[in-house]
Amino acid sequence: MRIDAQVMEALEMLERERGVPVDTILDALANALVSAYKRSPGAAEEARVTIDPDSGEIIVYAQELDEEGNVVREWEDTPSDFGRIAAQTAKQVIAQRLREAKRDQVYDLYEGREGDLVTGIVQQVDGRYTILDLGDAEALMPGSERIPYERLERGNRVKALILEVRNEAKGPQIIVSRSHPDLVRRLLELEVPELVDGTVEIVGIAREPGHRTKIAVVSHDPNVDPKGACVGARGSRVRQVVNELRGEKVDVVQWREDPAQFIAEALGPAKVKEVRIDEETKTAEVIVSEHQLSLAIGKEGQNARLAARLSGYKIDIRSDAPPAEPVEEPEAVEEPVEESEAVEAPEAVEVPEAAEEPQVAAEEGEPPTVAAAEAVESIEAAAADSEPEETPQAVSAEE
Repeated sequence: MRIDAQVMEALEMLERERGVPVDTILDALANALVSAYKRSPGAAEEARVTIDPDSGEIIVYAQELDEEGNVVREWEDTPSDFGRIAAQTAKQVIAQRLREAKRDQVYDLYEGREGDLVTGIVQQVDGRYTILDLGDAEALMPGSERIPYERLERGNRVKALILEVRNEAKGPQIIVSRSHPDLVRRLLELEVPELVDGTVEIVGIAREPGHRTKIAVVSHDPNVDPKGACVGARGSRVRQVVNELRGEKVDVVQWREDPAQFIAEALGPAKVKEVRIDEETKTAEVIVSEHQLSLAIGKEGQNARLAARLSGYKIDIRSDAPPAEPVEEPEAVEEPVEESEAVEAPEAVEVPEAAEEPQVAAEEGEPPTVAAAEAVESIEAAAADSEPEETPQAVSAEE
């Protein structure tokens, strides 16, 4: 029984394109054929299969072993219908060996590349993982390694940092991250050639992913400004890093040997007046003006927190304004309230009714009485007194 010539040509093509040796595939095929022979009816307990790499001829040798496992007798026992079994087995073995070869190639390609920057296309996003297509492999980004509040959609092209490469039974696992501080370092190296040739060096990085990053740089050439080299003309270099990080702020700080000067630089853009260092407790007391206090502390203490991580000192920021003296408020003295007797309301005084005016009654046909007449006269006299006196008019006398 022979392997088809087209199959042998395909194996040689796989060796050229995928790097899978033909002998490796033939050995795997021979072991699979031994297992297939043992499952056939009337087969011996032990056997071996040989495959001629030039002609593709397959021969099955049945074996008889003694108690110690040595071969006592061997004879050819190739089944008549072994060609069909061999073809199916060859197909399965070749497919399996291709998968294993691809896994080995991927592992060899990414082994030892921890800390390198890779570019991938987002294939799948869920709450736990994000899968990136790297072209020749797939990378896994756990939810803890994503930038907080970053929205990744299928088809987005992003850059990530390789954290770990593991060779597992299901294939190599490439773990990547976008929240690691070294991601900013690698992104900046793509834009700043002075970092690659060693003229400028990144001394330290403090990062809160998605919010802000502070980078301390130093120059080994007195003619090169480290901050200017990293920021670029009008911020062109650092702007590319900010765009890749979806708007995360990046502050470039010049490293100083003096801790006080370095802490003052790290607290930028706030202007520091004085820094007092305590080397024993690794603390720094920073004095700033009153209007610079909130800028030095930052939103929710972010600026001070990143400066502390970058410098390695515990930073205490204070204002130069003298503390306001507390104003003592006079204590309220409570006077004792004596119980006073209830004052009785005065009794109501009855007002006498107005005297009724005398009425003059005169019946028709009856003459008025003397009392009535006197009353009338008194009323008319009172009315005459109340009327104003009239001015006498001049009387003209006729002749």
